[in-house]
Amino acid sequence: MGNTTDILQNQFDAIVVGTGITGGWAAKELCEGGLKTLVLERGRMVEHIKDYPTSNMDTWDLPNNNVLSREEKKKYPKQFRLGWAPKEDNKHFFVNDLEHPYQETKRFDWIRGYHLGGRSLTWGRQSYRWSDLDFEANLKEGIAVDWPVRYADISPWYDKVETYIGVSGEALGLDHLPDGQFQPPMDLTCPEEDLKKAMGEKFDDNRVLTIGRVAHITDKESNHEGRNPCQYRNRCSRGCPFGGYFSSNSTTLPAAERTGNMTLRTNSIVYEIIYDDQSKKATGVRIVDAETHEKLEFKAKVIFLCASAMASVGILLQSKSERFPNGIGNDHDQVGRNIMDHHYQLGATASVDGYLDKFYKGRRPNGFYIPRFVNVNEKSRQRDYLRGFGYQGGASRTDWQVSVAEMQYGKELKENILKPGPWQIGVSGFGEMLPYHENRVTLSATEKDQWGLPQLDFDVEFKDNEYKMREDIIRQIVLMFEAAGFKNIQPYENETGPGLGIHEMGGARMGWNPRTSVVNKHNQVHAVPNIYITDGAFMTSASCVNPSLTYMAFTARAAHHAVEEFNKGVFS
Repeated sequence: MGNTTDILQNQFDAIVVGTGITGGWAAKELCEGGLKTLVLERGRMVEHIKDYPTSNMDTWDLPNNNVLSREEKKKYPKQFRLGWAPKEDNKHFFVNDLEHPYQETKRFDWIRGYHLGGRSLTWGRQSYRWSDLDFEANLKEGIAVDWPVRYADISPWYDKVETYIGVSGEALGLDHLPDGQFQPPMDLTCPEEDLKKAMGEKFDDNRVLTIGRVAHITDKESNHEGRNPCQYRNRCSRGCPFGGYFSSNSTTLPAAERTGNMTLRTNSIVYEIIYDDQSKKATGVRIVDAETHEKLEFKAKVIFLCASAMASVGILLQSKSERFPNGIGNDHDQVGRNIMDHHYQLGATASVDGYLDKFYKGRRPNGFYIPRFVNVNEKSRQRDYLRGFGYQGGASRTDWQVSVAEMQYGKELKENILKPGPWQIGVSGFGEMLPYHENRVTLSATEKDQWGLPQLDFDVEFKDNEYKMREDIIRQIVLMFEAAGFKNIQPYENETGPGLGIHEMGGARMGWNPRTSVVNKHNQVHAVPNIYITDGAFMTSASCVNPSLTYMAFTARAAHHAVEEFNKGVFS
């Protein structure tokens, strides 16, 4: 993809590191802004549609009923902490942990995908806006540092992103979960409607249940540049040949390519940003070719670091010079600190009586969402912990497999396999993690990867606030299930650690003061303003909602700023 003359000359207007959720957006916006842009991806090429080998397979087409063999599982000891991935149908979109190791002073579940598009091919697609409840929380509570932006600064960029990617959802009118530019919402099932009704009738704190706000096209009349509406196949983690959900591969990278301004290079591991002492600017990046191990340099006037939060932190720490002996932008020991994730792996399941004459069409690639209802005002203020949590869940009918345990055969078996089983419902809580200065990632002093680069070492943990919140997450969902009359309620809490929420963020936080933060309100590194960081590394706090929509909005905003500054000659 792109202009081979530029890559031979190694000179560009801009370089984007990474091709996931934010890298794709940076590439699109910079290229559409007229900048000749080199996009670097550390992993292999994945071409939309062509490189989704399992996207149309049924379970019986896959080896071992879609379960990895013992030998295959040995390659994914950390990815398997997820409990649901990888499988035979999507293992090619998860890294081999043995080939890409990292260190854990404390447990950290780093779930990764090294290929074009990154985790935009496997993300959960839940898309929620932040509000000023989130942006103002640090300041009001005296936690960490204040965000230098508010909702009004980001709202128009949320509009832009939602309109472009296609977000299906329902308007609720909640101040703390702002409504967006929505395509038609997906439907709730009958038990989900029952839970919604019970919450409204039996609780006085404005609890709401809604269908998830999800980055899937549902408007059949809209034109999304070759993408088609969601087909309700629920095979999203394999890659969608219809383009029904948003990914870099189906959407932003093709848009960047159409401009003629993008040059794409895969198998390119960026390990250092080059700093020039005289101009006091970054002048390019150094890479190692993942296949040949050859080291190369590429020059540009603007650098967008979108490698994913922890990978971007690693690049900053490795970018050492006389001016920045501890890593570029790290004058005050802020790079690699304040690491956060959402804590989950807890919730409840229950069985639902009735509705045996009801079913649904297709396989909805979405669930319901219960927005935060604690610590949103004085009435809902909690004594034991700060911030809040939301729930994601779903209700469906169990299938014919329940009959196998009864060892049925003959006529009875034939009848049962044609009938779905009873309804069940399950919910998981997602809670906000506070930004702790001591939660950090560093470069290992001794361990290297196969390219000779230092491995990351994680020293991150949940603390008292998170554990107290977890107690309430379980207590509240049990109360709601009881209010709805569900039976056989089973609360659960699995062993977990930071990272498993796959919402890792922090390490190069945004702030007003260069002494206590790494980037300014435009996502520019304070000390080197032609470096922009727009993946999860810039996050100053975590909210309790899925963060990808916010990453995309900030990326579009930062790229717009970069184009304006570039055209003014600021980076020359």
